[in-house]
Amino acid sequence: MTDRLTEYIINSTLQKNTVNFRRSNNSNPNDEGKTSVRLLIKGKVQGVYFRFNMQEVAKKNHVVGWVRNLPDGNVESFIEGKEVDVNLVVEWSKVGPENARVDDVKMDYGQYTGNYNDFIIRHD
Repeated sequence: MTDRLTEYIINSTLQKNTVNFRRSNNSNPNDEGKTSVRLLIKGKVQGVYFRFNMQEVAKKNHVVGWVRNLPDGNVESFIEGKEVDVNLVVEWSKVGPENARVDDVKMDYGQYTGNYNDFIIRHD
């Protein structure tokens, strides 16, 4: 009798601790492994073709989103795609093109949105 009781307690405990993972109705199976990140790049990053070069790097790495100059002399970007590809663009942004001087890159990672299908230079 004791063995059956012990077995019952163990099985009950295991069942309580079992977690079933289900995909959210909002997620797409093609979105797995994808991410987004907002970048704020500080330094000498305007007037050095930073945006143009970032667009080229992003497109070569199949990353979508946008990049723009800010009035304070910094550059802001929002990029998304496969995590490994996004990270390549993030690493490039820490160095930038030849005549740039990147002092700091602030990164804010988020959930993949799927709102973009190209990488553009914004002029706003």
